[in-house]
This record gives sequence, C-alpha cells and structure tokens, in this order.
Amino acid sequence: MMQNVHLAPETDEDDLYSGYNDYNPTYDTEELENDTAFQQAVRTSHGRRPPSKTSLASSMGRPMTGAIQDGVTRPMTAVRAAGFTKGALRGSAFDPLGQSWGPAPPLEARSEDSPEEKIRQLEKKVNELVEESCIANSCGDLKLALEKAKDAGRKERVLVRQREQVTRPENINLDLTYSVLFNLASQYSANEMYAEALNTYQVIVKNKMFSNAGRLKVNMGNIYLKQRNYSKAIKFYRMALDQIPSVHEEMRIKIMQNIGVTFIKTGQYSDAISSFEHIMSMAPNLKAGFNLILGYFAIGDREKMKKSFQKLIAVPLEIDEDDKYISPSDDPHTNLVIEAIKNDHLRQMERERKAMAEKYIMTAAKLIAPVIETSFAVGYDWCVEVVKASQYVELANDLEINKAITYLRQKDFNQAVETLKMFEKKDSRVKSAAATNLSFLYYLENEFAQASSYADLAVNSDRYNPSALTNKGNTVFANGDYEKAAEFYKEALRNDCSCTEALYNIGLTYKKLNRLDEALDCFLKLHAILRNSAQVLYQIANVYELMEDPSQAMEWLMQLISVVPTDSRALSKLGGLYDSEGDKSQAFQYYYESYRYFPSNIEVIEWLGAYYIDTQFCEKAIQYFERASLIQPTQVKWQLMVASCFRRSGNYQKALDTYKDIHRKFPENVECLRFLVRLCTDIGLKEVQEYATKLKRLEKMKEIREQRIRSGRDSSGCSRGRRDGSAGSDSGQNCNAGSKGERLSAQLRALPGTDEPYESSSNKEPDASYVDPLGPQIERPKTAAKKRMDEDDFADEELGDDLLPE
Repeated sequence: MMQNVHLAPETDEDDLYSGYNDYNPTYDTEELENDTAFQQAVRTSHGRRPPSKTSLASSMGRPMTGAIQDGVTRPMTAVRAAGFTKGALRGSAFDPLGQSWGPAPPLEARSEDSPEEKIRQLEKKVNELVEESCIANSCGDLKLALEKAKDAGRKERVLVRQREQVTRPENINLDLTYSVLFNLASQYSANEMYAEALNTYQVIVKNKMFSNAGRLKVNMGNIYLKQRNYSKAIKFYRMALDQIPSVHEEMRIKIMQNIGVTFIKTGQYSDAISSFEHIMSMAPNLKAGFNLILGYFAIGDREKMKKSFQKLIAVPLEIDEDDKYISPSDDPHTNLVIEAIKNDHLRQMERERKAMAEKYIMTAAKLIAPVIETSFAVGYDWCVEVVKASQYVELANDLEINKAITYLRQKDFNQAVETLKMFEKKDSRVKSAAATNLSFLYYLENEFAQASSYADLAVNSDRYNPSALTNKGNTVFANGDYEKAAEFYKEALRNDCSCTEALYNIGLTYKKLNRLDEALDCFLKLHAILRNSAQVLYQIANVYELMEDPSQAMEWLMQLISVVPTDSRALSKLGGLYDSEGDKSQAFQYYYESYRYFPSNIEVIEWLGAYYIDTQFCEKAIQYFERASLIQPTQVKWQLMVASCFRRSGNYQKALDTYKDIHRKFPENVECLRFLVRLCTDIGLKEVQEYATKLKRLEKMKEIREQRIRSGRDSSGCSRGRRDGSAGSDSGQNCNAGSKGERLSAQLRALPGTDEPYESSSNKEPDASYVDPLGPQIERPKTAAKKRMDEDDFADEELGDDLLPE
C-alpha cells in the first residue's frame, strides 16, 4: 500500500514569496549607528572629500543625482531653482539643521526719532483722547469731555501737518479727522455751545472728502430746534432727508418724525398731520400715532381723532407674551432658564415698552374722551369699547377708574361712586383699586363707617395693596384706636417701603401716642425721601417743640421758610418761638413778615399792636388795631385799643371822638363810659354829666343783676338741702346744667367773633390715599385738609395728605 505514497521532494523549487526580503544594503538606516565609516564621516571632515570616480548605482540601475558616471556629472536641474548649486553640494558638510551658521543676527532697533514713528504715536494719542472724551460724556462730566475733545482736535491738526511733510496728501487718515471733528461738535452741543457746534458741523458737511457727511444735517436741525429757530430746523431736516437713500427707511422715518414735531411747535398742524400720516402708513409706531392724535385734537377733527386712536391701538408692540415666562412643566432645567430670563435686560425692555404704550393710550383716551362725543362719559365709553377689542384689554378697567376720577375732579361725587361700585364684581386687582378709591371718597365726606367697609373690601381683595392698608389705618385712626392704626400703617410699609403716606401717618400716630422719639424718627426718614416737603419739615419742627427743644424747632422752621417763604402761619410760629426765648427783635421781624403776607391773622395783629405799645410807639399800633376792628367788628376791645392809643399819644380830641363812636355802637359798655367821663372832665366839656349819669345807671343795673344771680344761687342751695334724694338729684342736674351753661358762655366769650377768617381746628385726621391705576401717571387729588394746610395752618393742622408724585 505504501508504494503508492509519494513524499514531497526537499529540493528548492520556485518559491512564491521569494525576493520580498531582499533589499539594497545601501538604504539600511537601522544599522547607521553601528556603521563606523558613516559615524567617522559625520564627526570629521571625512565626508568633505571629493567623491570617488565610482559611485553606487540605484537599485534600478539609474545613476544618482550629482553622481559622476563615465566622466560626466549628472546635472541637478531639479533643485537649482531652490538655490542649491553644484559647488555648495560638493564642498559642504552634512548639516541639515543649519547649526554651523551660528545665531541669527539681532533685530534692527526701532528708531523713535523717525518721522513715521512720531506720526504713529501721535495718531494713537489722538484716538485715546477721543475715547476719553466719550467716556467723560457718558459719565456726565461734560466740561472734561469738551476739554478732551478740544485737545484731540489740536493734536489731530499737528498730526495732519506732520503727515503732509512725510507722505503724500492722499495718505492722510480721513476717518480720524472725521471722528475728531464729529466728537468735538457733539461735545459743544452737549455743553449748549450751539454756535461752536454749528460751525464744527459746517466744517464736516462742506468737506466733500467725507462720505455720508450730509446726515449730520439732522444734528444741525436738532440744534436749531433747541434754539427755537423752527424754520431753519425744518430746512436742515429736509436737506438731510434728501441726502439719505430710500434703503435707510428707519432713518428717514425718524427724520420725518422730527419734522412733524417741529411743525406742531410752529402751529402748522396740517403739515404735521401729513408727516405723521405718512409715518403711520409706512412704519407705524407709538410716538407718531400719539402725535397724530394731538394734531387732530388741535384742529378739532372728531372723526379723525377716533381713527387715529384706533391706529394707535393697532400698533404692534413686538414683545413676547407673558405665558413665555410661565413654566409649562416641572423640568428643573427649564425652570432655571425661565427664572434666569424672567427679569433680564430684555424682559425689562419689554416691560418699559409695554408701560410706554399704556401711557400713550391712557393719555390719548383722557385727551379725546371729552371732545369726541357730546359728553366725556360717552367719549370714555367709546374709548373703553375700542380698547376691549384690542390687545390692551386690561386697560379697559383702568379707563373706567379714570372715568370715576374725572367725575371726582368735576366734584360729581355721586357719579364717581356709582362708577366705582361697578367694579365690585370684577377681578381682585380692579376690585381692590375701586374699593380703595371708594374708601377715599367716603373718608373725605367723613362717612367713616362706609370708608371702613370699603377699605376692608380693598384689603381682602388685595392684601398687598399699600393704599388700601393706609386707608384702613385712616378709618381706625378716626375712631381713636391709634395702636391698631399704627399696625396697618406698618403693614403698608412692609408691602411697599416707598409708601410715603403710610410713613407720614405713622408719624402722626406716634405723636398722638406721645411717642415723640419714634415720631421724629419717622419724619426724619420721610425727610430723606422728600427733601423739600413743607408738611414734613413742619412736623419735624413741631415734634422738637413738643420735646421742649426750641433751638432745633427754630432751625427746622427756618428750613421750612426757605421752602415756602410766603407761608404766614410758619412765619408767625417762628416769631412766637423767638418771643418765648425773649428775642423781641427777631420775633418782630417774623411777625411783621407774616402780617405782610396775610394781614388778617388776629393773633399776629394783636402781637404787633402790643409790641408797638410796649416800645412807646402808640401811633404805629393804631393801624393794626383798626384792621383788627375791621376783621372783628363785633369785638369792642379793638376799638377801645384804638381810642386808648390816641389817648396815650396825646391826641385827646381824636380819642374822644373814637369813644363817642364806640358808645353809639355799644351803649352798654362800662369801660367806654368811664373813659368818656374822664376825658370830658379833663377837657371840661358839658357832656360829662350826661355820661356820668349813664355810667351810674349801668353800674347800678350791673349790681342788681349780680345780686339776682347770688340770690338765685343761695335759694337753689337751700332747696337742695331741704329736698329728699330724688328731688336733690333733680336739683343737682339743674345746677350742673347751669354750671355747664356758664362754662359754655365763658368759652363763647373767649372765642373770637364770627367774622374771624381763621378758626383753630382740633380735628386730627390721618392721610387719605387712593389707588392710581397707572402708578405715577395720574396725579392724586388732595384732601380738603390738604388745601387748608397749604394755605395757612402748618402750626395747627396735623392732617395727613396725599403726597403727589413728581
């Protein structure tokens, strides 16, 4: 069987993979480190020897580049363009890194004295000055900005002269020249140096090398507008409009808006309307829409006013909806993003734009409502319907509240109350605002129960409404519960630390509670907020007076007089403090100033008359007592003082005539008859007997009257002793009534006459406030107490008032 098996022969036959490991040993670089000949050639000049006549051939039989074969050197054309030469190859050592060349030569030092370097440094300095000028302007330092701009202008002119000497004129940096001149003109304008600004702008505009310089005519038009040179302003606006291409639509719209405003200032309402109509047709915006309404209001076109109001409401706001800032899910990453963008700069800009739109719409509605229909109520209703059908639906309620406030300004309280009561079923915000205003109205009418109920409704609708809490505190204050009123005022301050009404009222409350240090602290805090508030200054002075610190009280009253120099009551109060300190000359000065501004204050007149009598100038005292007798003709004491001044000054005849006139008006006045008897006796007149008889008769009648009074008292005392308990009780009631009647009559006698213009009031009321639907856009009406305080009685009045926003 094995004979048929043939083994493979061991002899070499053709191998399929033979030859793959064969290579030319010349290219074996792995063994170069062990090749002694190669290492010797690298370390020594062995490699610089001229090549041998025989050279190795390539593996393909091709002669090497630069090798000599058969006495002919192969040319090196392939590398000649790179700078290699035949000689360099033959005589150079192997130095692929160029180490044999040595270190690189040093750089040439820059010559600081070269003209180019000087020009470069000067140009850098000019740019720095322009930047510093702009930064100073943005920081509000206008003078420094102007100085920097002037310095930049001077250095730029030096730079131009140096550059002209070195280079050709076409190499001058026009952009730098333009920026320097433009900044200088802007700083002149900011410092109200309009003539210099116009001259600088003219230099730029007239230079044809400046491209787009014609746009600066807008700035020149703005300067003429500030100078009220409206014709030139319109001329330059139109010149700028002609030089701006139509592709810059936004710039053209702004210039046309300036033209329209200038036409309104000149009274050319038709031209202004044309400009604003064009703007509203091309690129409607809020300012142009509002100005268009003003133009039609000026010419009295009702229908156009309505159409313009509709155009104003249709202007797109281009802001995101509030739903964007509400998290749709519980994803923490989304919530973090929404929380981050909820109050960022973009969101603040959106709020400002929306507030501006609401301001324009509310102002336009209040402007046109009284004139577009037969009555302002119908006009308001039309505006409300238009607003409800627009994107400003929430403004409809605010317009209704403004309608009620308009009724209030017209003193139509019933219509105001009816309008506000319509909001009782609205949402919480509007309900709170309406209830606050109703509480305010009822508080002014001294209906404290109604005011308290509506204040409760306002607080329940919006617990964080500071005006509602203030009004609630007012009603509690009116009922005498000062501690509870202070709690409401404190809560209002916690909700809104800028609620000045609550801070003022809590100071009044602390005064009522005799906590003077806390009251002073409240009023000093309020003074830091309202620096020139006359009410606050008076309250601080009054608290110091209650704390028995007259020097501080006088100092604060001096500040009060610097704010309201014509307030007679403050002047008289300061005069009284100096009088109590014994400084009669200063007291006279302030009392006299008070008399100059208000010559009907009886207290001031009486003090001035008494002062002249004390200083032995009775003739000067006469005019004051005569004025007092005109103010209170039923008070006999003033006429007696006039006669007494005549008598003390030696004018007996005038005194006698005055006493006779007093006797005709007041025939039962005993003092007048006594002086008549004395004067007639001294002069020796025959009427002395007549006056003496009348005097005796009056004195006798007075004695009889006094005897009757004494006998009546004695009999009532005896009967009270004889009667039993019940009867004695009745008598006691009668005696009490008599004593009360006597005290009342004594008080009536002590009071001035009915013709006195001022009556001291003891009613102490806190401040009444109300909700303003648009914040500070609508002024708050003052209370009746406010009017009195403004006019005359800082010294007696302690009523709070609504502090108006600026």
